[in-house]
Amino acid sequence: MIDITAIHMSPGGSRHEHIESLRWRNPEGGATGQTDRAGMVNWISDGGEAYVVVGNLRVQVLVVSANPPYVRTSKDGVWQDNLLALPRY
Repeated sequence: MIDITAIHMSPGGSRHEHIESLRWRNPEGGATGQTDRAGMVNWISDGGEAYVVVGNLRVQVLVVSANPPYVRTSKDGVWQDNLLALPRY
């Protein structure tokens, strides 16, 4: 399990489809890293769990089936914009 902590957008992009890479932290071991969008899509599709911490809640990051696929948070079956609210790098 990882928590996404920041995102990097493609130049001029502002939507989830424009997230190029994501920084993350493993809350259990403290490891940190950075993964491009395709890598995150593959990791989640292979069973990995990613979240965005919002206050004291964790909102799950899921894969949106598009061409190309991208990631977005979902709570109770409703797509959310939590990733876009994260700091940029």
